[in-house]
Amino acid sequence: MGLGELTPQADEAGHRHATWLELFLDLIFVYALAAVVARLGNEPSPSPTAVVAVIGLFVVIQWAWIGQVYYDTRFDPDDALHRVLVLIALIGAGAMTLGVDEVPESVLLPIGYLIVRGVLLLLYLRARPTSPMARMVTTVYLIGFGSGWLIWLVSLTAPTELRPVLWIIAMVIELSTPWVGLRWLNRWPVDNRHLPERIGQFTIIVLGSALASLLFAVPDHPPPHMILTAALAFLIPAAVWWVYTTFVTTRLTQRRLRGGQAYSYLHVPLGGSLLLLGWALGQVVRLVDANATRLPLELRLLLGASMVVWTACGLGLYWLWARPSAARLAIAAYAVASITLVTTLVHRPRLMLALLALAIVGYAVMVSRRLVRAGQEENTLEG
Repeated sequence: MGLGELTPQADEAGHRHATWLELFLDLIFVYALAAVVARLGNEPSPSPTAVVAVIGLFVVIQWAWIGQVYYDTRFDPDDALHRVLVLIALIGAGAMTLGVDEVPESVLLPIGYLIVRGVLLLLYLRARPTSPMARMVTTVYLIGFGSGWLIWLVSLTAPTELRPVLWIIAMVIELSTPWVGLRWLNRWPVDNRHLPERIGQFTIIVLGSALASLLFAVPDHPPPHMILTAALAFLIPAAVWWVYTTFVTTRLTQRRLRGGQAYSYLHVPLGGSLLLLGWALGQVVRLVDANATRLPLELRLLLGASMVVWTACGLGLYWLWARPSAARLAIAAYAVASITLVTTLVHRPRLMLALLALAIVGYAVMVSRRLVRAGQEENTLEG
């Protein structure tokens, strides 16, 4: 059976689902995310430079993962050669994970990225002859991603201080490629169930990493007040999970994905905000355990900013379905205002956690109700 004839794993209704190989790929990126957030260490007052570095590394890691997802949603023959190539990409992802801690001095990160993206380029070259539509789509990716790949390759010979500049240039080119080729890519829409499912799985992985940062901050044999503190902190990512899974299961944006650019790009800041949120909550728990009476301003600002970005991304995802009503905008404004007020004005750790948890749980309840109602109306219209 040829490459263009193979059908990816599907259910009885013919809907595309993640394969075992895709899930195996996710496993490596779990460790990569842990390595990224570990760069912040346990200092409760992170420097802006450290935060920017973590955000940049997260974008590189997620972009490497997203590239494979977009290939899989359109092609993914899952034959022997495809499996071998993806396993090689896994070696590259492992190198990226090992190199995160020593960027930019170590070349492990760029070498790993070159392997992952090089495999993706080979996969697109392999898929190119299968149809006229495949030739059109792969041309866009091969030109844009290939240009970025060459800049990453040149960075291996560049001085250490120049490497991040070249990486930023390469990433700008690669991130711009799907938008430059929007007209052509939209002619072959992505699988409108597979892409949200895969991006949702990655988001849950990021949320799991956030929870790990929180749980690792809880001491062994915690006293009752620490159990209460951890429970308050847990309510925040739990509310995030509730809102996100409600949104995904309503499938509001399913018929409007087209090339999927806006949907996937909104998940980049969303995922980064969740990673930083988990780290910040972990630091708050550590400070409570150390009997701190005030939280550093830098930590409070990072905590507030991560939650505001998550709220804004959620509103953006909703906007892909329909223009938000005045009520939906008011709910988002309530979340942003309450988060901002609490994180800037409240200094005591447990009081801040309690107020934040109350605000976010209230936001989750209001948004989830509107999402469920909107999903029911959408299903009624489709029926």
